[in-house]
Amino acid sequence: MAAAPRRPILPFPMSRNISLRHLRCFVEVANAGSFTTASARLFVTQSALTATIQQFEEAVGLKLFDRNTRRVVMTQEAMRFKDEADKILKEFDSAIADLQSFAQGQQGHIRIAAAASVIYQFLVKSIATFRREYPNVTFSLRDAGAEQVEQLVIDGELDFAITSKHKGFDDLDYTPLLEDRFGVVCRADYALASGTGPLRWADLKSKDFVAFTADTGIGTFLAHNAGQWPVFQGSHDEISSTTSLFAVLSEGGSFSIVPALAARVAGFNELSFRELRGPVLSREICLITRRLRSLSPSSQRMLDVILDTIRQHPLPDGVAMIEAAAARRPRKGAAKPA
Repeated sequence: MAAAPRRPILPFPMSRNISLRHLRCFVEVANAGSFTTASARLFVTQSALTATIQQFEEAVGLKLFDRNTRRVVMTQEAMRFKDEADKILKEFDSAIADLQSFAQGQQGHIRIAAAASVIYQFLVKSIATFRREYPNVTFSLRDAGAEQVEQLVIDGELDFAITSKHKGFDDLDYTPLLEDRFGVVCRADYALASGTGPLRWADLKSKDFVAFTADTGIGTFLAHNAGQWPVFQGSHDEISSTTSLFAVLSEGGSFSIVPALAARVAGFNELSFRELRGPVLSREICLITRRLRSLSPSSQRMLDVILDTIRQHPLPDGVAMIEAAAARRPRKGAAKPA
């Protein structure tokens, strides 16, 4: 009878000897460049921290730090591993935060970022509605640049965001909510404000034009989708926020190109908006969430309230709710607007 084939002997998985404590200690020493500073931040003795790092080095079979009398420096292998260690710790901390939010139920803290126009048009009303049902839930609300927002969602610093897509990361899901058409905004006594009906891209000149900087969502979108038109080719001013832009436009003598939703910011009622045609250009306002991660119960309830607010709120000319978002219904147990 033939002998049964021998199974290969696999090496003992040394990762079983490595814990989150080892990763936290490694990252803290790497960031501090000092065992003394890192031990103070971690609230452990320096000898205990040194022993933990030595255990880590023995477990992986690599030296992680070069030590001298003045500073601790990562080895090449440690430098390559550092980003992975940061990612593991962020994902773990984010998962625990999600679990704690679930346990809190009626309480908790919701972290949202949104375009300034979305905050003004919808979020302020949504928070007021939500608080009538869940008064003990608190909020962090950010009006940050689109590029920064995406990274904050990836890092778990935000529960979700509602803004335009900027870079489009594989780690994120983008669910379109609103179509927002672009047009010219200027003071009512500026030449482009006269007349009725839409304006044409080809008729706009760079004289008096104020554009958005490339690090903004609007600036990036226009550069990619309308940068060929003469208005962008000549010399012109740039600005990095709608609030600053509208303050400049209120002085007269200039114009800009913005989405319809952004043109309705409070405090600048003297500004006029005329949609652009030839061609029609619109951006999508998206719900941005982490891929393969569920929202906490409180965050999901808040999102349902936001969607109801958008459905019930009269939308400005040039703004339309996307069909998939309009058809969505609140989940069972979601707060209902009063």
